[in-house]
Amino acid sequence: MEIPIFTVDAFTNVPFKGNPAAVCLIENELQDDLYQSIASEMNLSETAFVIKHKSMDFSTGSRFGLRWFTPKSEVALCGHATLASSAVLFYLKKNINPFVVFETMSGELCVRRHEDSIIMDFPLNKPQPQDQCEFKHLLTAVVGDLPIECVCYSPTTKKLMIRLADTCDRSDLVSLRPEAESLLRSETTGKIKSVVVTLKGAQNAQPGYDFYSRNFAPWVGIPEDPVTGSAHTVLAGYWSEKLKKKKMLAYQCSSRGGELKLEIRDDGRLDITGQAQIILQGTLKI
Repeated sequence: MEIPIFTVDAFTNVPFKGNPAAVCLIENELQDDLYQSIASEMNLSETAFVIKHKSMDFSTGSRFGLRWFTPKSEVALCGHATLASSAVLFYLKKNINPFVVFETMSGELCVRRHEDSIIMDFPLNKPQPQDQCEFKHLLTAVVGDLPIECVCYSPTTKKLMIRLADTCDRSDLVSLRPEAESLLRSETTGKIKSVVVTLKGAQNAQPGYDFYSRNFAPWVGIPEDPVTGSAHTVLAGYWSEKLKKKKMLAYQCSSRGGELKLEIRDDGRLDITGQAQIILQGTLKI
């Protein structure tokens, strides 16, 4: 069996930044264990599998199946691997449609081209405030003694969001070095799959980011995810209310870094806009 495979850097306009994802174009459904074995072999934060419907091909089809796997498990939603999959369809396969629809574990996701970017129609997952005492050990493992403004939780995504106090700055966020083993020891209930640390942006600095973030997910085999679309379905819900804005510009402060444009739509969903660079294409032989 031969499977076309690509590596795509998502949420960036230059190679080797943003978040890399592997994308496989699947003609016929595979066994679940084979999807997982391929993702483990690729060893990127996510490997996406774009599954062709029988009567269509990758250049003319407007609907595809889409599944995402970390090296450890399947996940219900992934932004950067969706962006990467769209880039392969639009830029390499020259898909003729103005938009494509992915059928996923999180429902139908519509993706469209806009100039040199791709816009993804995602669910909005507004988090709920939590008692910090409930997560005392985990909070210490993640942010040490940095002051915390609030803690919120999204049950849909199983993401815990920690907002640092406004007395902190971007350098405090960038300097965080939580140990994966420490996080795993601090949270064993299965309630949390990733911890997102966020900070209010510096509006007086160009390009005027509304907020910053980092995302740690050792529970699914990802010590730190460089740029996370799904985390921004939670962050957008929180920061839109706090900033009283529907359009926001966000930056994820990993070592690779990535920029996301966010817009909360009138129907209550979220448009996430980003760019992508295809840096590798080949054939997986099994």
